[in-house]
Amino acid sequence: MSNEKTNTKWVTAGLLLGLVLSSLDQTIVAASLPTITKQLGGFSLYSWVFTVYMLASTVMMPIYGKLADLFGRKRVFLGGLSLFLLGSLLCGCAHSMYELIAFRCIQGLGAGALMPVAFTIIADIYPPEQRVKFMGLFSTVFAASSIGGPVLGGLLAAWSWRWIFLMNLPIGLPALLLLAAALKETQPLRSRPKIDWSGAAAFAGSVVALLLALVLGGNEYAWGSPVNLGLWITGGALLGVFIWVEAKAKEPMMPMRLFTLRTVTCSHIAGFFINAALFGAIAYIPLFVQGVIGVSSVVTGYILVPFMLATVVTMTGCRRWMMKVSYRTILVMSLSCTLAGFLLFSRMDMDTTTLEIVIYMLVAGFGAGAVFPALGTAAQHAVEWSLRGAATSSNQFFRSVGGTIGVSIMGGMLSRGIADRLEASKAAGLDIQGLSDPETVLNGELRLQLPESALQELQRAFSGALHDVFLFASLLVAVSLLASAAMGKARLISRNGESS
Repeated sequence: MSNEKTNTKWVTAGLLLGLVLSSLDQTIVAASLPTITKQLGGFSLYSWVFTVYMLASTVMMPIYGKLADLFGRKRVFLGGLSLFLLGSLLCGCAHSMYELIAFRCIQGLGAGALMPVAFTIIADIYPPEQRVKFMGLFSTVFAASSIGGPVLGGLLAAWSWRWIFLMNLPIGLPALLLLAAALKETQPLRSRPKIDWSGAAAFAGSVVALLLALVLGGNEYAWGSPVNLGLWITGGALLGVFIWVEAKAKEPMMPMRLFTLRTVTCSHIAGFFINAALFGAIAYIPLFVQGVIGVSSVVTGYILVPFMLATVVTMTGCRRWMMKVSYRTILVMSLSCTLAGFLLFSRMDMDTTTLEIVIYMLVAGFGAGAVFPALGTAAQHAVEWSLRGAATSSNQFFRSVGGTIGVSIMGGMLSRGIADRLEASKAAGLDIQGLSDPETVLNGELRLQLPESALQELQRAFSGALHDVFLFASLLVAVSLLASAAMGKARLISRNGESS
């Protein structure tokens, strides 16, 4: 990458606009989907609006990363952004849930390029000591999207839900034009780069089958059902084919030698487990606040704000730390703080106050903020230019898969934990008449209709099940901590060299 004529300010602005699209999409769609479902019908397909997007974007991340190494970052990012905008336009014109799901798939196929290739471009155009500034900017964008997305989604849905998707065009088109004009890229000459089509196909099939097994298992199909077992077997077999193909490919989609580098392997493992913990556990904090403590839905909507603000603070400070100490030092300290926050989550019960939860969120957030900049930077700096796209995208991929698996496993733990505790209450002869659906506890009006004894037992069931969820998440953070401790002494070196 040559940046002699690249206007780094305009490129950064364009990349940030692209990341706004990526980070805003899920939160804004989640807030408006009830309205969309009401108008289009097809409530049984509700979850697939999210699932198909997640599957498509996750599968494409490593593929885009390798294509960026082969054909240049600019054309791959612009291609992914164009596909995302096309999907957004089509989603805004959908007339049925089936059309919306199909168009969300197109959106997801494009979204897979936005984050990994954006961070790869930043690594190309900025010297090491300046790259983490972009992480700070992105953390601000992510926090604002997480906080403002649901509010904006609700407002747009009240006007016209189609603008939930069409609003991506006035954001994405300027990003497209800025990057097309400002990013000047000179790709190192490579003799007839060959795309690893067979590896990409085996990889895509394996990931889709395994993620579907996790998403559908325990929900639409029993874990031991023929369909679910078939998905596990298919995913495992295709994964074996993928590894075999990659070992022989001239230009492997995900070079196996990446995993011979301690820094890369440890960053991938740590990213997988911390995302599984964060996505799985943090998703249930609002559920605890509303279901167990019984606060209003308005307060629930903003309960994650302290966590987001705390991550911004430490993510911004991470740049200075990386110039002075090793990645391992930063990660061990940060993950220890995160682990303390998650252990505090596991102590929450019916008597926990909202203020205490805010304090716990701040502790976990201050720890988590520095983790992702350190993990991403460590993976990027451990390899040469020709592997930087693959290293960055595979790091994003393992985080994404970790988050998906965490949500799936902890969701199953929560459902089973609540059911087991309610059954135990019934067996003990406790009066829980009037309780027909555990979700009743989330509805303020229906809560008032429950007998006091039934409400308390349901709250105890939620609290006990969530206690197990947070303990399990703490274990995942501990595994991430151990992986980080094994990373070695690699660190960021400014201008004159990059650590590996």
